[in-house]
Amino acid sequence: MKEEKYTYRSCSEKKKIENRLNRIEGQVRGIKKMVEEDRYCNDILIQLSAVDSSIKSLSNYILEKHLYNCVSKDFEKDNNEVFEELVDLFKRFNG
Repeated sequence: MKEEKYTYRSCSEKKKIENRLNRIEGQVRGIKKMVEEDRYCNDILIQLSAVDSSIKSLSNYILEKHLYNCVSKDFEKDNNEVFEELVDLFKRFNG
């Protein structure tokens, strides 16, 4: 069984991520309301595209932090398992 890993995040970093997640949550609630109000499909699709962009932006932010913090520490410890983890991660991002 794989060892469970954790990532320490500062309070300011957690706050930044939480703010972005709250914004995404608000966008999704807005889309739900648009559907309930029978809004025009094009308008809903534009908002879905905005949510998609927001999620990708947050994913890239977390990926960048992961590479600079977690992965670099694994490299320093000669933990080569991180290569497999990275390959799997990039497959998910590009899949």
